[in-house]
Amino acid sequence: MIRVTDTISLNENEIEEDFIRSPGPGGQHVNKTESAVQLRFNARRSPALSNTIYLRLVPLAGNRLTKDGVIVITANQYRERERNREDALNRLIEMIQAAAIPPRRRRATKPTKWSKERRLESKQRKGETKKHRGRPGLSD
Repeated sequence: MIRVTDTISLNENEIEEDFIRSPGPGGQHVNKTESAVQLRFNARRSPALSNTIYLRLVPLAGNRLTKDGVIVITANQYRERERNREDALNRLIEMIQAAAIPPRRRRATKPTKWSKERRLESKQRKGETKKHRGRPGLSD
């Protein structure tokens, strides 16, 4: 079990890992080894995630989320396969932890009397300047 938060734990078999060739430097060995990791996690069907957490996870995942609700994370920052695995898993865990935090409720506030007066005065000033724009009249 992969512990994400106190209440959320993911099963290892929910995460699918594919190893692919990594772009970037690596010498002669680069074309032979598959050190990059492509991690797949089906967030929509995961029993560990509630529907509200999934809905908060959708905008956080962005382009990494497929139409089927699968999060795909590619990690190729390191030259070692194990470090890339850890990096991809940590990024997934951080994403789920961020989605698990409920957003703060907004408290509706009223504008103060002074801010209302200030707004009306600025509207009055702008109206005066606009009134004096245009072509000069016959008396000018």
